[in-house]
Amino acid sequence: MDIVWSIVVVILMLGVLVTIHELGHFWVASLLGIKAYEVSIFVGPKLIHWTRNGVEYSIRAIPLGAYVRFTDLDEEGNVIESDDPSLLINNPRWKRLIVALAGPFMNVLLGVIIFMGLYCWTGFQSLDINYAPNGSQLAQTDYVPGDTVVKVNGKYVYTAMDFFVDTQMIIPETEPVTLTIKSRQTGDLYDVELVPELTTRPMLGITCYQDTDNKYNGWEIVSSYDSQNNGNPILKSGDYLVTVEGKSVADPDFLEYLDTLAEGDTMTYGFYRNGEYMEEECIISLTTFANDRGVYLLAYRVSDLKSFMRGLGYACKMPLTTFNITVKSLSLVFSGEEEVYNMVSGPVGVTVAVSDVVGDVDDTFVQKTKTLIMMAGLISIGLMITNLLPIPGLDGNQIVLILIEMVIGRKISKKAEDAINVVGFFALIALVLFAFASDIIRIFME
Repeated sequence: MDIVWSIVVVILMLGVLVTIHELGHFWVASLLGIKAYEVSIFVGPKLIHWTRNGVEYSIRAIPLGAYVRFTDLDEEGNVIESDDPSLLINNPRWKRLIVALAGPFMNVLLGVIIFMGLYCWTGFQSLDINYAPNGSQLAQTDYVPGDTVVKVNGKYVYTAMDFFVDTQMIIPETEPVTLTIKSRQTGDLYDVELVPELTTRPMLGITCYQDTDNKYNGWEIVSSYDSQNNGNPILKSGDYLVTVEGKSVADPDFLEYLDTLAEGDTMTYGFYRNGEYMEEECIISLTTFANDRGVYLLAYRVSDLKSFMRGLGYACKMPLTTFNITVKSLSLVFSGEEEVYNMVSGPVGVTVAVSDVVGDVDDTFVQKTKTLIMMAGLISIGLMITNLLPIPGLDGNQIVLILIEMVIGRKISKKAEDAINVVGFFALIALVLFAFASDIIRIFME
Protein backbone atom coordinates (compact mmCIF):
# COMPACT_ATOMS: atom_id res chain seq x y z
CA MET A 1 0.00 0.00 0.00
CA ASP A 2 2.96 2.33 0.70
CA ILE A 3 4.10 2.08 -2.93
CA VAL A 4 0.63 3.11 -4.13
CA TRP A 5 0.67 6.21 -1.95
CA SER A 6 4.24 6.91 -3.04
CA ILE A 7 3.27 6.79 -6.72
CA VAL A 8 0.35 9.13 -6.03
CA VAL A 9 2.62 11.56 -4.16
CA VAL A 10 5.25 11.52 -6.93
CA ILE A 11 2.65 12.06 -9.69
CA LEU A 12 1.07 14.98 -7.85
CA MET A 13 4.44 16.45 -6.89
CA LEU A 14 5.91 16.31 -10.39
CA GLY A 15 2.59 17.40 -11.91
CA VAL A 16 2.46 20.56 -9.80
CA LEU A 17 6.15 21.38 -10.37
CA VAL A 18 5.87 20.97 -14.16
CA THR A 19 2.61 22.98 -14.20
CA ILE A 20 4.26 25.91 -12.42
CA HIS A 21 7.13 25.65 -14.92
CA GLU A 22 4.76 25.93 -17.89
CA LEU A 23 2.76 28.72 -16.30
CA GLY A 24 6.04 30.63 -15.96
CA HIS A 25 6.37 30.58 -19.76
CA PHE A 26 2.77 31.75 -20.13
CA TRP A 27 2.86 34.53 -17.52
CA VAL A 28 6.07 36.06 -18.87
CA ALA A 29 4.83 35.78 -22.47
CA SER A 30 1.63 37.58 -21.49
CA LEU A 31 3.63 40.38 -19.81
CA LEU A 32 5.64 40.79 -23.02
CA GLY A 33 2.50 40.92 -25.18
CA ILE A 34 3.09 37.51 -26.77
CA LYS A 35 -0.02 35.59 -27.79
CA ALA A 36 -0.84 32.11 -26.45
CA TYR A 37 -3.57 29.91 -27.93
CA GLU A 38 -3.90 27.28 -25.23
CA VAL A 39 -2.93 26.70 -21.59
CA SER A 40 -3.46 23.17 -20.31
CA ILE A 41 -3.12 22.23 -16.65
CA PHE A 42 -2.18 18.53 -16.62
CA VAL A 43 -2.68 16.27 -19.65
CA GLY A 44 -5.19 13.75 -21.02
CA PRO A 45 -8.96 14.14 -21.35
CA LYS A 46 -10.41 17.55 -20.53
CA LEU A 47 -12.30 17.86 -17.25
CA ILE A 48 -12.97 21.60 -17.35
CA HIS A 49 -12.28 24.11 -20.12
CA TRP A 50 -13.07 27.75 -20.84
CA THR A 51 -11.94 30.56 -23.11
CA ARG A 52 -10.82 34.02 -21.99
CA ASN A 53 -9.22 36.80 -24.06
CA GLY A 54 -8.76 34.40 -26.95
CA VAL A 55 -6.87 31.82 -24.87
CA GLU A 56 -8.33 28.34 -24.32
CA TYR A 57 -7.79 27.14 -20.75
CA SER A 58 -8.32 23.55 -19.63
CA ILE A 59 -7.81 21.33 -16.62
CA ARG A 60 -7.20 17.73 -17.67
CA ALA A 61 -7.50 14.38 -15.95
CA ILE A 62 -3.90 13.13 -15.68
CA PRO A 63 -1.56 15.16 -13.39
CA LEU A 64 1.60 14.32 -15.32
CA GLY A 65 2.50 17.79 -16.55
CA ALA A 66 1.15 20.77 -18.44
CA TYR A 67 1.78 22.71 -21.63
CA VAL A 68 1.34 26.10 -23.27
CA ARG A 69 0.67 26.34 -27.02
CA PHE A 70 1.97 29.46 -28.75
CA THR A 71 0.95 28.44 -32.29
CA ASP A 72 -2.37 28.14 -34.12
CA LEU A 73 -3.30 24.73 -35.56
CA ASP A 74 -5.49 23.70 -38.50
CA GLU A 75 -8.08 20.92 -38.35
CA GLU A 76 -5.40 18.29 -39.01
CA GLY A 77 -3.18 19.56 -36.20
CA ASN A 78 -0.59 21.25 -38.42
CA VAL A 79 0.94 24.59 -37.45
CA ILE A 80 -0.54 27.57 -39.31
CA GLU A 81 2.24 29.96 -40.28
CA SER A 82 1.47 33.66 -39.88
CA ASP A 83 3.15 37.08 -39.91
CA ASP A 84 1.19 38.11 -36.81
CA PRO A 85 3.72 40.15 -34.74
CA SER A 86 2.15 38.91 -31.48
CA LEU A 87 3.21 35.30 -32.18
CA LEU A 88 6.21 34.02 -30.24
CA ILE A 89 8.15 33.05 -33.36
CA ASN A 90 7.78 36.56 -34.81
CA ASN A 91 8.99 38.37 -31.68
CA PRO A 92 12.51 39.72 -31.14
CA ARG A 93 15.09 37.20 -30.02
CA TRP A 94 15.52 38.81 -26.59
CA LYS A 95 11.82 38.33 -25.86
CA ARG A 96 11.91 34.70 -26.98
CA LEU A 97 14.98 34.15 -24.80
CA ILE A 98 13.22 35.58 -21.75
CA VAL A 99 10.16 33.38 -22.36
CA ALA A 100 12.39 30.31 -22.68
CA LEU A 101 14.19 31.15 -19.44
CA ALA A 102 10.93 31.84 -17.57
CA GLY A 103 10.10 28.16 -17.02
CA PRO A 104 13.41 27.22 -15.34
CA PHE A 105 13.29 30.50 -13.38
CA MET A 106 9.85 29.58 -12.01
CA ASN A 107 11.21 26.24 -10.81
CA VAL A 108 14.01 28.04 -8.96
CA LEU A 109 11.57 30.57 -7.50
CA LEU A 110 9.19 27.80 -6.43
CA GLY A 111 12.08 25.91 -4.82
CA VAL A 112 13.05 29.00 -2.82
CA ILE A 113 9.43 29.54 -1.74
CA ILE A 114 9.12 25.88 -0.68
CA PHE A 115 12.28 26.04 1.43
CA MET A 116 11.28 29.37 2.97
CA GLY A 117 7.90 27.94 3.91
CA LEU A 118 9.65 24.93 5.44
CA TYR A 119 12.01 27.19 7.40
CA CYS A 120 9.08 29.20 8.76
CA TRP A 121 7.63 25.91 10.02
CA THR A 122 10.69 24.06 11.26
CA GLY A 123 13.42 26.69 11.56
CA PHE A 124 16.66 26.64 9.54
CA GLN A 125 20.22 25.51 10.08
CA SER A 126 22.80 28.23 9.57
CA LEU A 127 26.53 28.08 8.92
CA ASP A 128 27.22 29.60 12.36
CA ILE A 129 29.45 27.44 14.54
CA ASN A 130 28.25 26.18 17.90
CA TYR A 131 30.56 25.30 20.78
CA ALA A 132 32.86 22.38 19.92
CA PRO A 133 32.95 19.34 22.24
CA ASN A 134 36.09 18.74 24.27
CA GLY A 135 38.56 16.50 22.47
CA SER A 136 37.22 17.34 19.02
CA GLN A 137 39.41 18.71 16.23
CA LEU A 138 37.70 22.11 16.25
CA ALA A 139 38.22 22.47 20.01
CA GLN A 140 42.01 22.45 19.38
CA THR A 141 41.79 25.57 17.18
CA ASP A 142 41.24 29.29 17.83
CA TYR A 143 37.70 29.36 16.45
CA VAL A 144 35.10 31.67 17.99
CA PRO A 145 31.59 30.29 18.64
CA GLY A 146 28.99 32.13 16.54
CA ASP A 147 31.36 32.84 13.66
CA THR A 148 30.26 31.66 10.22
CA VAL A 149 31.82 29.02 7.93
CA VAL A 150 32.43 30.45 4.44
CA LYS A 151 34.67 27.89 2.71
CA VAL A 152 35.77 24.28 3.09
CA ASN A 153 39.25 23.60 1.71
CA GLY A 154 39.10 26.86 -0.21
CA LYS A 155 35.72 26.19 -1.86
CA TYR A 156 32.59 28.17 -0.99
CA VAL A 157 29.72 26.54 0.85
CA TYR A 158 26.34 28.25 0.77
CA THR A 159 24.12 26.33 3.20
CA ALA A 160 24.46 23.64 5.84
CA MET A 161 23.56 21.04 3.21
CA ASP A 162 26.64 21.41 1.03
CA PHE A 163 28.78 21.90 4.15
CA PHE A 164 27.70 18.47 5.41
CA VAL A 165 28.21 16.92 1.97
CA ASP A 166 31.80 18.18 2.01
CA THR A 167 32.71 17.28 5.58
CA GLN A 168 30.76 14.05 6.01
CA MET A 169 30.63 12.50 2.53
CA ILE A 170 33.34 13.83 0.20
CA ILE A 171 36.36 14.52 2.43
CA PRO A 172 37.49 11.37 4.32
CA GLU A 173 37.42 11.78 8.09
CA THR A 174 41.09 10.79 8.27
CA GLU A 175 42.17 13.81 6.19
CA PRO A 176 42.77 17.36 7.49
CA VAL A 177 40.21 20.03 6.61
CA THR A 178 40.74 23.77 6.37
CA LEU A 179 37.75 25.97 7.21
CA THR A 180 37.62 29.62 6.18
CA ILE A 181 35.51 31.40 8.80
CA LYS A 182 34.03 34.89 8.91
CA SER A 183 34.21 36.68 12.24
CA ARG A 184 30.82 37.89 13.41
CA GLN A 185 32.47 40.67 15.40
CA THR A 186 34.84 42.14 12.79
CA GLY A 187 33.72 40.63 9.48
CA ASP A 188 37.30 39.46 8.80
CA LEU A 189 38.09 36.01 7.40
CA TYR A 190 40.43 33.59 9.13
CA ASP A 191 41.41 29.94 8.58
CA VAL A 192 41.39 27.07 11.03
CA GLU A 193 42.80 23.64 10.22
CA LEU A 194 41.07 20.57 11.59
CA VAL A 195 43.74 17.91 12.11
CA PRO A 196 42.43 14.42 12.93
CA GLU A 197 43.86 12.31 15.73
CA LEU A 198 43.91 8.77 14.33
CA THR A 199 43.22 5.61 16.32
CA THR A 200 42.63 2.00 15.31
CA ARG A 201 39.56 0.23 16.61
CA PRO A 202 37.01 -2.44 15.53
CA MET A 203 34.82 -1.17 12.72
CA LEU A 204 31.04 -0.95 13.06
CA GLY A 205 30.86 -0.25 9.32
CA ILE A 206 28.16 2.40 9.45
CA THR A 207 27.46 6.07 9.05
CA CYS A 208 24.77 7.33 11.40
CA TYR A 209 23.19 10.43 12.83
CA GLN A 210 25.29 11.82 15.65
CA ASP A 211 22.48 12.21 18.17
CA THR A 212 21.03 9.22 19.98
CA ASP A 213 17.44 8.57 18.90
CA ASN A 214 14.93 9.16 21.69
CA LYS A 215 12.57 6.37 20.64
CA TYR A 216 15.01 3.45 20.65
CA ASN A 217 17.93 5.04 22.54
CA GLY A 218 20.15 4.10 19.61
CA TRP A 219 21.81 5.41 16.44
CA GLU A 220 19.76 5.79 13.25
CA ILE A 221 21.74 4.24 10.39
CA VAL A 222 22.28 6.42 7.30
CA SER A 223 24.23 3.77 5.38
CA SER A 224 26.41 0.68 5.85
CA TYR A 225 29.84 0.08 4.37
CA ASP A 226 30.08 -2.64 1.75
CA SER A 227 32.97 -4.13 3.74
CA GLN A 228 30.84 -4.68 6.87
CA ASN A 229 30.71 -8.33 7.98
CA ASN A 230 33.33 -9.36 5.37
CA GLY A 231 31.30 -7.96 2.50
CA ASN A 232 27.85 -9.05 3.70
CA PRO A 233 26.47 -5.98 5.49
CA ILE A 234 23.94 -6.67 8.24
CA LEU A 235 22.70 -3.18 9.05
CA LYS A 236 20.71 -1.17 6.49
CA SER A 237 19.72 2.45 6.04
CA GLY A 238 16.84 3.23 8.41
CA ASP A 239 17.84 0.66 11.04
CA TYR A 240 18.48 1.75 14.63
CA LEU A 241 21.59 0.23 16.25
CA VAL A 242 21.01 0.05 20.02
CA THR A 243 23.58 -2.43 21.39
CA VAL A 244 26.86 -4.14 20.50
CA GLU A 245 27.56 -7.28 22.52
CA GLY A 246 24.83 -6.13 24.88
CA LYS A 247 26.51 -2.74 25.44
CA SER A 248 24.25 0.24 24.75
CA VAL A 249 25.62 2.64 22.13
CA ALA A 250 24.20 5.44 24.31
CA ASP A 251 26.56 4.62 27.20
CA PRO A 252 29.26 7.30 27.65
CA ASP A 253 32.03 4.68 27.61
CA PHE A 254 30.73 2.77 24.58
CA LEU A 255 33.69 3.66 22.30
CA GLU A 256 36.17 2.63 24.98
CA TYR A 257 34.34 -0.69 25.27
CA LEU A 258 34.41 -1.12 21.49
CA ASP A 259 38.21 -0.80 21.53
CA THR A 260 38.45 -3.94 23.68
CA LEU A 261 36.97 -6.16 20.95
CA ALA A 262 39.51 -8.10 18.88
CA GLU A 263 39.83 -8.56 15.11
CA GLY A 264 38.59 -11.91 13.76
CA ASP A 265 36.03 -12.47 16.52
CA THR A 266 32.37 -11.70 16.11
CA MET A 267 30.17 -9.12 17.81
CA THR A 268 26.39 -9.19 18.14
CA TYR A 269 24.41 -6.23 16.88
CA GLY A 270 21.10 -5.45 18.59
CA PHE A 271 19.00 -3.23 16.33
CA TYR A 272 15.49 -2.22 15.30
CA ARG A 273 14.27 -2.63 11.71
CA ASN A 274 10.79 -1.44 10.77
CA GLY A 275 9.88 -1.37 14.45
CA GLU A 276 11.02 -4.98 15.11
CA TYR A 277 13.97 -5.76 17.42
CA MET A 278 16.59 -8.09 15.90
CA GLU A 279 20.00 -9.51 16.81
CA GLU A 280 22.68 -10.73 14.39
CA GLU A 281 26.37 -11.57 14.62
CA CYS A 282 28.91 -9.55 12.63
CA ILE A 283 32.54 -10.45 11.91
CA ILE A 284 34.89 -7.86 13.43
CA SER A 285 37.47 -6.04 11.32
CA LEU A 286 39.78 -3.20 12.34
CA THR A 287 39.81 0.25 10.78
CA THR A 288 41.36 3.65 11.40
CA PHE A 289 39.14 6.26 13.04
CA ALA A 290 39.56 9.97 13.60
CA ASN A 291 38.31 11.97 16.53
CA ASP A 292 35.19 14.05 15.93
CA ARG A 293 35.71 17.16 13.80
CA GLY A 294 33.39 18.89 16.25
CA VAL A 295 31.80 21.33 13.80
CA TYR A 296 28.19 21.66 14.90
CA LEU A 297 26.09 24.37 13.30
CA LEU A 298 23.50 26.55 15.00
CA ALA A 299 19.82 26.33 14.07
CA TYR A 300 17.39 29.23 14.39
CA ARG A 301 13.63 29.64 14.55
CA VAL A 302 11.88 32.20 12.35
CA SER A 303 10.43 34.44 15.03
CA ASP A 304 10.89 38.01 13.79
CA LEU A 305 11.76 40.01 10.68
CA LYS A 306 15.52 39.60 11.23
CA SER A 307 15.35 35.80 11.45
CA PHE A 308 12.89 35.72 8.53
CA MET A 309 15.29 37.66 6.30
CA ARG A 310 18.19 35.43 7.38
CA GLY A 311 16.17 32.31 6.61
CA LEU A 312 15.18 33.82 3.26
CA GLY A 313 18.85 34.35 2.51
CA TYR A 314 19.59 30.66 3.08
CA ALA A 315 16.51 29.66 1.03
CA CYS A 316 17.76 31.83 -1.86
CA LYS A 317 21.13 30.06 -1.66
CA MET A 318 19.58 26.59 -2.04
CA PRO A 319 19.87 26.72 -5.89
CA LEU A 320 23.60 27.45 -5.46
CA THR A 321 23.86 24.56 -3.00
CA THR A 322 22.06 22.21 -5.40
CA PHE A 323 24.34 23.21 -8.27
CA ASN A 324 27.40 22.97 -6.01
CA ILE A 325 26.51 19.44 -4.89
CA THR A 326 25.72 18.41 -8.49
CA VAL A 327 29.15 19.54 -9.70
CA LYS A 328 30.91 17.80 -6.80
CA SER A 329 28.94 14.60 -7.38
CA LEU A 330 29.89 14.59 -11.06
CA SER A 331 33.53 15.12 -10.12
CA LEU A 332 33.35 11.98 -7.96
CA VAL A 333 32.05 10.05 -10.99
CA PHE A 334 34.83 11.29 -13.28
CA SER A 335 37.46 10.51 -10.63
CA GLY A 336 36.10 6.97 -10.27
CA GLU A 337 35.20 7.44 -6.58
CA GLU A 338 31.47 7.00 -7.20
CA GLU A 339 29.39 4.88 -9.56
CA VAL A 340 27.63 6.92 -12.24
CA TYR A 341 24.26 5.22 -11.62
CA ASN A 342 24.25 6.67 -8.10
CA MET A 343 24.35 10.22 -9.51
CA VAL A 344 21.37 10.03 -11.90
CA SER A 345 17.78 9.44 -10.88
CA GLY A 346 14.53 9.25 -12.84
CA PRO A 347 10.88 8.87 -11.86
CA VAL A 348 11.46 5.34 -10.56
CA GLY A 349 14.26 6.54 -8.29
CA VAL A 350 12.15 9.43 -7.03
CA THR A 351 9.28 7.01 -6.32
CA VAL A 352 11.60 4.68 -4.39
CA ALA A 353 12.93 7.63 -2.35
CA VAL A 354 9.39 8.80 -1.57
CA SER A 355 8.41 5.22 -0.70
CA ASP A 356 11.26 5.07 1.82
CA VAL A 357 9.86 8.18 3.47
CA VAL A 358 6.21 7.11 3.37
CA GLY A 359 6.98 3.59 4.60
CA ASP A 360 9.23 4.60 7.51
CA VAL A 361 7.32 3.33 10.56
CA ASP A 362 9.60 5.24 12.93
CA ASP A 363 8.72 8.71 11.60
CA THR A 364 5.54 10.57 12.45
CA PHE A 365 3.21 12.00 9.82
CA VAL A 366 4.60 15.47 10.52
CA GLN A 367 8.21 14.27 10.07
CA LYS A 368 7.30 12.57 6.79
CA THR A 369 5.54 15.71 5.58
CA LYS A 370 8.60 17.85 6.34
CA THR A 371 10.86 15.45 4.44
CA LEU A 372 8.54 15.34 1.42
CA ILE A 373 8.35 19.14 1.34
CA MET A 374 12.15 19.33 1.36
CA MET A 375 12.30 16.77 -1.46
CA ALA A 376 9.79 18.83 -3.48
CA GLY A 377 12.01 21.90 -3.09
CA LEU A 378 15.12 20.01 -4.22
CA ILE A 379 13.30 18.42 -7.17
CA SER A 380 11.93 21.80 -8.27
CA ILE A 381 15.45 23.26 -8.32
CA GLY A 382 16.72 20.07 -10.01
CA LEU A 383 14.13 20.53 -12.77
CA MET A 384 15.70 23.91 -13.51
CA ILE A 385 19.11 22.28 -14.02
CA THR A 386 17.62 19.50 -16.17
CA ASN A 387 15.56 21.89 -18.32
CA LEU A 388 18.64 23.94 -19.15
CA LEU A 389 20.26 20.95 -20.88
CA PRO A 390 20.54 21.64 -24.65
CA ILE A 391 18.25 18.78 -25.62
CA PRO A 392 15.12 19.00 -27.86
CA GLY A 393 11.95 19.13 -25.82
CA LEU A 394 13.78 20.99 -23.04
CA ASP A 395 14.13 24.75 -22.68
CA GLY A 396 17.90 24.53 -22.96
CA ASN A 397 17.62 23.58 -26.62
CA GLN A 398 15.58 26.69 -27.46
CA ILE A 399 17.91 28.85 -25.40
CA VAL A 400 20.97 27.58 -27.28
CA LEU A 401 19.32 28.08 -30.69
CA ILE A 402 18.27 31.62 -29.79
CA LEU A 403 21.75 32.46 -28.50
CA ILE A 404 23.28 31.14 -31.75
CA GLU A 405 20.89 33.36 -33.71
CA MET A 406 21.88 36.35 -31.57
CA VAL A 407 25.59 35.69 -32.24
CA ILE A 408 25.32 35.13 -36.03
CA GLY A 409 22.62 37.78 -36.47
CA ARG A 410 20.20 35.56 -38.38
CA LYS A 411 18.06 32.48 -37.99
CA ILE A 412 20.00 29.25 -38.42
CA SER A 413 19.18 27.18 -41.47
CA LYS A 414 16.40 24.60 -41.34
CA LYS A 415 18.92 21.89 -42.21
CA ALA A 416 21.20 22.82 -39.29
CA GLU A 417 18.25 23.05 -36.89
CA ASP A 418 16.99 19.63 -37.99
CA ALA A 419 20.45 18.14 -37.50
CA ILE A 420 20.67 19.61 -33.99
CA ASN A 421 17.21 18.29 -33.16
CA VAL A 422 18.03 14.78 -34.39
CA VAL A 423 21.23 14.61 -32.34
CA GLY A 424 19.46 16.09 -29.36
CA PHE A 425 16.53 13.70 -29.68
CA PHE A 426 18.83 10.68 -29.43
CA ALA A 427 20.60 12.35 -26.50
CA LEU A 428 17.22 12.79 -24.78
CA ILE A 429 16.30 9.14 -25.34
CA ALA A 430 19.72 8.08 -24.05
CA LEU A 431 19.29 10.26 -20.94
CA VAL A 432 15.81 8.85 -20.22
CA LEU A 433 17.01 5.26 -20.66
CA PHE A 434 20.08 5.89 -18.54
CA ALA A 435 18.03 7.45 -15.73
CA PHE A 436 15.65 4.47 -15.82
CA ALA A 437 18.55 1.98 -15.85
CA SER A 438 20.25 3.82 -12.96
CA ASP A 439 17.05 3.57 -10.90
CA ILE A 440 16.78 -0.17 -11.56
CA ILE A 441 20.46 -0.82 -10.79
CA ARG A 442 20.19 1.01 -7.46
CA ILE A 443 17.14 -1.05 -6.52
CA PHE A 444 18.98 -4.33 -7.16
CA MET A 445 22.21 -3.11 -5.53
CA GLU A 446 20.43 -2.30 -2.24
